[in-house]
Amino acid sequence: MLSKTFSNGKKDYFCGSKFLYEMAKKTDRTEEQLAAVEETLSRTEQWIESNQKPLITTVFVIVGMIALYLGYGKFYAEPLNEEAHAEMFMAEKYFETDSFNLALNGDGQYLGFADVADDYSGTAAGRLANYYAGICYLNLGDNESAIDHLSSFSANDEMISSIALGSMGDAYMNLGEIDNAISYYEKAANNSDNKFTTPIYLKRAALAHESNGNYSDALAHYETIKTVYAETQEAADIEKYITRASLMK
Repeated sequence: MLSKTFSNGKKDYFCGSKFLYEMAKKTDRTEEQLAAVEETLSRTEQWIESNQKPLITTVFVIVGMIALYLGYGKFYAEPLNEEAHAEMFMAEKYFETDSFNLALNGDGQYLGFADVADDYSGTAAGRLANYYAGICYLNLGDNESAIDHLSSFSANDEMISSIALGSMGDAYMNLGEIDNAISYYEKAANNSDNKFTTPIYLKRAALAHESNGNYSDALAHYETIKTVYAETQEAADIEKYITRASLMK
């Protein structure tokens, strides 16, 4: 037991008693905490035991859903996508030679892009067919159908998606819907910063702005082509467009 000795030689055992008392309190708290943990674990075990069947069912459902998803991709979606690509082979050949009607509608033996887009709509190849079909319709003068198919197309490839947006701008321009055309041209220009599609659609947006009488925005696009994309074909004669827009402004 701890004690304290005073100047008179007497010892005080109070300090030692207090120390033991504090230690006993800490021990009691630790035991209480352990008891609480044991009680919680016991309740958890009881809950698991009483809900064992629903838990097992839930686990089996989750595992089944994962297996179904993986199986769908491996044994259904992938083969279907390959089949769609095979069906598009001849349509792509026609497209490369600008035979847009055959590419779009098929030749009686092979499907065209329109049918591939409808028959394989849930596949990547089917979505790509929408892009091709939209470009075909645009070249054949059916601007409404071009917009329908191009708006159904989506891809991670920034170049192709930029061309799709810009082609929708072309279709709206053909329909006389200049504001929509400008919107899609500018979306196409901003979709991917590159020296091919960006200056093309900036210039088309600028020309559309001019047709709307908005020469300030047109001039801004021309200036961007001059300063940022100086090495591109669109910049070769950009000074005359800048001069015209400046004078009209």
